[in-house]
Amino acid sequence: MKKFVGALFAAAALCAPMAVHGQGYPTKVVRIVVPYPPGGTVDAVARTIAARLSESLGQQFIVDNRPGASGTIGSTAVAKSPADGYTLLVQASTFVASPLLMGNVPYDVEKDFTPITNLGSVPLLVTAYPGTPAKNLKEFLAAIKADPKKYVFGTSAVGSASHLAEEAIKYEAKVDFTIVPYKGTAPALTDVMGGHISAMVDALPSTMPHVKSGKLKPLAVTTAKRVAALPDVPTVAESGLDGFEMVSWYGLWAPPNLPPDLVTKLQQEVAKALKSPQVAKALGEYGFVAAGTTAEEFKTYIKQESAKYAKLIKAANIRLEN
Repeated sequence: MKKFVGALFAAAALCAPMAVHGQGYPTKVVRIVVPYPPGGTVDAVARTIAARLSESLGQQFIVDNRPGASGTIGSTAVAKSPADGYTLLVQASTFVASPLLMGNVPYDVEKDFTPITNLGSVPLLVTAYPGTPAKNLKEFLAAIKADPKKYVFGTSAVGSASHLAEEAIKYEAKVDFTIVPYKGTAPALTDVMGGHISAMVDALPSTMPHVKSGKLKPLAVTTAKRVAALPDVPTVAESGLDGFEMVSWYGLWAPPNLPPDLVTKLQQEVAKALKSPQVAKALGEYGFVAAGTTAEEFKTYIKQESAKYAKLIKAANIRLEN
């Protein structure tokens, strides 16, 4: 009997710390690492959700921008942080795709991080320098075919949805143009607006303000159907690339071995935030489709996306220049 009671006390002692994690969390500032510069869509999504979590949980959730090396610097910092819920990571589809393209990524996405939830997705928009004579992507592709060396696309990061969409357009349209990787969305968009490069594919939240101001010319959206915010802009599929569809999605991760009760609490709180009027208003006008999935559903989605990107990379024979 004494052995049985002792075993119960031992089991309770092991379970107690896990219960405390979820019940008392958070008791201090939570840092959300965004491995890109301010001004991009990942940053916008992270800041919108952080603001709502700060209100609902009574502690500050702050965004910590740590750009560099196509997102690997900030992501690596999170992988090496304590698994206590006070360091989180908001990343995009590049997180899953870039290891398929880069042989020197210093982490394993599945082993070195705890997936918490799929935040949602947004359409991508093909934009060009306002002075370009092309009115849409179909005309733009025709111009590229006539003089390939004249056109340069920018991308926010190697392996990003932006990068893969541009590679897919090259492959399916059978055109050739140079793709230059930048350290984030903002500097790439700046160069498109300044006419230093020809065009870029990027998510609606980061490109739409510049389209509205007339600093970028919209050519096509990458979704299967036109988006409500830009009803006159054709899809890539309508531009001659039948069946083309690609979106940019965003997720929340933590360092490896985050206690399950903290995973559940964060997932539930983020799901509530995504349903809030504040978040819906801030991101909804740009076509953001909220998800808020469970951790297990997110794991399955990550595997599916990885397989899809691997197939595209092989079919298009995408290679990185050293």
